[in-house]
Amino acid sequence: MAEGGEEDLPRDAKIVKTLLKSMGVDDYEPRVVHQFLELWYRYVVDVLSDAQVYSEHAGKASIDSDDIKLAIQSKVNFSFSQPPPREVLLELARNRNKIPLPKSIAGPGVPLPPEQDTLINPNYQLAIAKKQISQPEETEEDEESADPNPAPNQNPSLPHEKADMPQGTPQRVSFPLGAKRPR
Repeated sequence: MAEGGEEDLPRDAKIVKTLLKSMGVDDYEPRVVHQFLELWYRYVVDVLSDAQVYSEHAGKASIDSDDIKLAIQSKVNFSFSQPPPREVLLELARNRNKIPLPKSIAGPGVPLPPEQDTLINPNYQLAIAKKQISQPEETEEDEESADPNPAPNQNPSLPHEKADMPQGTPQRVSFPLGAKRPR
């Protein structure tokens, strides 16, 4: 990026390019120089305006080097903070690590929330409508139960439950899948 048109650049832009080159940065976009210049100018204006305030507070007619040093020092103290010393951090870590971790309530495996808080818990109920069972369906069932070759998966306790239940109650109905009907 260093080649081409360096003669037209202002002195400050040439200084920024020289600083970038001295730090080993050879490949950069042209707007990087402009961004550094803007940052640089903004910083200088802030420091000089703070120095002017300090000199006015001291009752001086003009800004001197002590005002600029004070403005830079206040900017550094305000803008940048140093981490605490290593010894202080080690002492804080030692004090914090003295407190044991809480015991795990859950057993082995992944702890899951209570069932009422999960999405896999059923949150609905099915209401089966009560309706009268018609007489022809019962005769078909009677014919099926009279089958000489009943299917092995047919529930033999179903006719007994049917006889014990009154006529208006809901009933569990199952149909054998492999049964053959007599004709």
